Amino acid sequence: MPKETATYTHGHHPSVLRSHTWRTAANSAAYLVGELAPDTRLLDIGCGPGTITADLAALVPDGRVTGMDAAADVLDQARAEAAGRGLTNTAFAVGDVHALGFADGSFDVVHAHQVLQHVGDPVGALREMWRVCRPGGLVAARDSDYGAMFWYPRTEGLDEWRELYRRVARGNGGEPDAGRRLHVWAREAGFTQVASSSSVWCFATAEERRWWSGLWAERTLASSFARTAVDGGFATAARLDDAARAWREWGAREDGWFGVPHGEILCRA
Repeated sequence: MPKETATYTHGHHPSVLRSHTWRTAANSAAYLVGELAPDTRLLDIGCGPGTITADLAALVPDGRVTGMDAAADVLDQARAEAAGRGLTNTAFAVGDVHALGFADGSFDVVHAHQVLQHVGDPVGALREMWRVCRPGGLVAARDSDYGAMFWYPRTEGLDEWRELYRRVARGNGGEPDAGRRLHVWAREAGFTQVASSSSVWCFATAEERRWWSGLWAERTLASSFARTAVDGGFATAARLDDAARAWREWGAREDGWFGVPHGEILCRA
């Protein structure tokens, strides 16, 4: 199985982690929660700072949840999250979704949130997730779709930000419009039982707009995305300034509204 060849577009800048630590099982894995039994053995791929991981562990008190991420440093935060909640059924490991270091059939559920959009071979990743899932278990994935994101009021600055982001993400080897493709990738991986769904994050209150626009303005200027955009020749520093300004201006609008659609799949192994 080949190792990862894509580059994670966001990195783990504090502005990125503010978004990641906001994620919960309720707002990011609701399509999966009803499938969990108390004794489920679950692998959470791309767990990041571990907030979803910890939520899932609390839902399977007689089971075990293993959080895995390619970045070793963020796992310290995930371990602290689990320890702070008093969870004793979690473990964390560094790993690559293209070459998972687990035996065949090790888990009842293999879950990946916002992962497949960032990998070089999403079909191969799904096959590897299938390998470590027991027969009859579930492989679950949820990814946003940048091309389908929508907001009000329409602003040229955010239109330009989105097109820039999509170019940078694809230049890194990923697919930013992954949400609409998950079911196709699952079929290409060989799954015959695939349940598809979708759900949306919505940011519409003054507090939500301030938080969402602020972290994206900061990401645009200071995260790994910014370095890649400039070093890769996708944008100048001045263009990044314009994009960050567009985010702040949108966030200050009393009528501002932002929707982030996601595709979701539950695949029977």
